[in-house]
Order: sequence, then C-alpha cells, then structure tokens
Amino acid sequence: MSEIVLGVGASHSTLMNTHWDQVVHKERAEHFRDGLKEARDAIAAARPDIAIIVGSNHFRGFWLDMIPAFTLGVGEVIGAGEANTPQGPQRVDPAFAQTLAEGLIDRGTEVALSARLQIDHGQTHAMQYLLRDIAIPVVPLVVNVFAAPLPRVDRCVQIGRNIAATLREHNDGKRVVVIASGGLSHQLPWPDWRAPKSADEEFLVDSWLNGRGEWERYNDRRREIITAAKPTIFPEFDDAFLADLEAGRLENYAGYSSADIESAAGNGGQELRTWLTMAACLGFAPGRRVAYSPMPEWLTGMGVAVIDPS
Repeated sequence: MSEIVLGVGASHSTLMNTHWDQVVHKERAEHFRDGLKEARDAIAAARPDIAIIVGSNHFRGFWLDMIPAFTLGVGEVIGAGEANTPQGPQRVDPAFAQTLAEGLIDRGTEVALSARLQIDHGQTHAMQYLLRDIAIPVVPLVVNVFAAPLPRVDRCVQIGRNIAATLREHNDGKRVVVIASGGLSHQLPWPDWRAPKSADEEFLVDSWLNGRGEWERYNDRRREIITAAKPTIFPEFDDAFLADLEAGRLENYAGYSSADIESAAGNGGQELRTWLTMAACLGFAPGRRVAYSPMPEWLTGMGVAVIDPS
C-alpha cells in the first residue's frame, strides 16, 4: 500500500519571479515566500518518495487544438521554462504514474494520458519552491481551468478520492505528497475563447489556438497584457476558503459551478479545483493555513496551506 503523507496547496505567479523589484507590499511578499519555505520544509520532513502535482496549464502545454479536462503525465515531463521556472526534462516515475492512471480509469474517472507532457508554471512554480532540493520524481495532473467549458468541481473531488483509493491498493509502498498549485482569488485579462471582445482578446485566443511549438512568439505581448491588468482580488473569499480548509469543510465547495467560482473569486479562482482535488485526496481532513497575502502586484491572493493526515 502506498500512503499519502502530506497535502499542500500553494498559489503561483510568474510575476513573483520576474517582478520582485516592483513589489510595493514587500512584507506581504516576504510573508508568502516564507510560507512556501515552511511548506517546503514540511514536505521534506514527511520524507516523500514521489509528488503528485495537481495544477493548471496556461496554454504552453495544451492549446485549443486539444485540451482535455484532466491529463496525467505518465512518461516524459518537460518544463516549458517560462519566467525563470524549471525548464526541460523533469524527474519522473513512469511505472508509478501508469499504475495510477489504470486505477483512476478502473474507478470511472477517465483521464487523458501523455507520455511526453509539457508543463508550465501551473506545475513548475510548485516544483521550484516546494520541492527545492527535494530530489523526488513528479507525476503531473493537469486540470483544464481556463478553456470553457470546464470540468465540474464535483468531478475534481471524485478524481481526488480515486487517487487516494488507487494508492491504498498500490503495492510499491510509496510515501506520496499531493501538491495543489494555483489560486487563490484573482482575475486574469483572459477572454472566453469562444467570444473575444477586443484586439487583445483576439490575440490571446490566437495564441491559445496556434501556439503549439512556438508559444515564445506570443510571449512578449502576452506578458504586456497580463502586467497591464487591473488587480482584482477577493480577500474575504480567500480568508473564508482557508478557514474552511482548516476546519475540514472544503467538501462544501463541491457543488459550486464555474459561474459561482468566478463570481466569488474571479476567473483565476477556477484554479481552486486543484486545491479541492488535493483536499479530496486527503479525505478533506482539517489542515493548517501557513500564509496568506493579497498581492495586487502579482494580481493574486497568494495562499499556502498544509494538510497533514497524521
């Protein structure tokens, strides 16, 4: 039997890597960064053999020509390397990942499979900060949170539960940490790809459709659009969400629709699916808020939390 020894949720933002010198709320930024270090130390102390990283994709590994609801990396995993995040081949355990995929499908949560998966900061930001100097393989689970229609939240909960059930029957005796990357509340200047309303939105949709193999060609203007966006953060929602995590009540969000999430936490709040998947892996056990900082400079409510099943 393999065992989930820790769950971690952490926000990500490439602006943390590229725009630190432009941060006004330095104490908030340092508080979040210290929270990442504390969570990283908790992971190291749990002595995991492997990390399942549940994250999003920002149209650098998937494009509108093919974007499944859930994709599991079962072979090579390659970091896109944008904004000073990890680049190139990452350490993997294909046998473990393939067994996990079989277990999920047997339990009725069909995931797409990728034997050569390119991931972006939706996964690699967590690897960069939470797995720093922790030399273990990773299994990415990429959740579509940006190309509507999105997977139902209760399906994310189901896949989390089925990950846990599969691992309980896994014969390798692995110690597993499950990391959720994304959230908390934020509003990105990203359109509904089906109905762009401006030249910038048309450009973004074009980059999402035609960026495969050449996303760098679109990158500079994409960054300009993102950094020019007006910060929209919902700290009250973030505080309530983290309080519910601490109380073991995140299952209450399983009935949220995409519209419910966007209304409460912005379109970037759709990444909370990753946290709910992680929490479901841990049986929605009570957790601990490690840090929270509303960071307008990074457009995001930046949170870190840990769920320790012991």
